[in-house]
Amino acid sequence: MAAGWVRHLAQGRIEVYSGGSDPGREVNTAAIEAMNEVGIDISNEFPKPFVTEIVKAADAVITMGCGDACPIFPGKRYEDWALEDPAGLGVEAVRPIRDEIRRRVVELLNDLGIETK
Repeated sequence: MAAGWVRHLAQGRIEVYSGGSDPGREVNTAAIEAMNEVGIDISNEFPKPFVTEIVKAADAVITMGCGDACPIFPGKRYEDWALEDPAGLGVEAVRPIRDEIRRRVVELLNDLGIETK
């Protein structure tokens, strides 16, 4: 959901990669539905592992609960967003998570000098 928000709000002004330390088999259908409700299609996304080279090249690395499994490289901006895991939740429970992710993405983009609408 975070990558979907970044792509939507930054409108091509920033490159985003989404990966996990222990990715599942498919994107949560409730997350897909919740994002569709706000006009963002993430149905073509798929869970993938993080790639060390991409983390090394990133300006900002946002983690969501991967703890010691995430690589740390000096000089990078790191933020860990403590959010409820939407895995196994229905769309009603995913909506507030979606909205909190949006709020944090807007704040991050603004901190990076990227205005959002």
